[in-house]
Amino acid sequence: MRSMRGVRAKRCGPGLGLGLLFLLFLLTVLISAPRPGAEPLFLGPTATDTSVPAVGRAWPVGTRPPVLRGWEPPATTYARGHRGVDLAAPAGAPVRAVAPGRVSFAGRVAGKGVVSVALTGTDLRTTYEPVGASVKKGDEVTAGQVIGTVEPTGSHCTATCVHWGLLRGDAYLDPLSLLPPWLLHRGPSRLLPVLGVPLP
Repeated sequence: MRSMRGVRAKRCGPGLGLGLLFLLFLLTVLISAPRPGAEPLFLGPTATDTSVPAVGRAWPVGTRPPVLRGWEPPATTYARGHRGVDLAAPAGAPVRAVAPGRVSFAGRVAGKGVVSVALTGTDLRTTYEPVGASVKKGDEVTAGQVIGTVEPTGSHCTATCVHWGLLRGDAYLDPLSLLPPWLLHRGPSRLLPVLGVPLP
């Protein structure tokens, strides 16, 4: 009887092992698969629209500001969503053009200061609000040029922020897609100690 049990174990062992491996693989795939409507597991900014050329050369505010709320495309034209990104910025902070272009609007809309820039060589335009404009309609701007300052009121954030939008015609797109990977993911510069090098 012992020899028979040993034979059975040898026959079932490899099949059972492969079955367990397959189940483990299947379970891993099901757990890691994105669920519709689920929040992403990362908190850092990520570009989502590959149809947008990465022509940006500067953040609108700061060097890599916290994204308070990301782009949430609406299901339909008038549905709920978030048609841009909110970037943390203190009142009075300079607001910069992310890419070269021509100012297509600089003024007030519903009591808020808004600046819009048509980007050179594209069919895109960026919007920034609430911003006290230091440019006027028709001005040519370069990437990184100051176009205004963050206004202390008019923001829909709990603290002051800049709402940065991107449009192609009437369609809203993810503005983070304008930023190339080296700018989107670049962290602060850090000086590291040099070991094993004699002092001069």
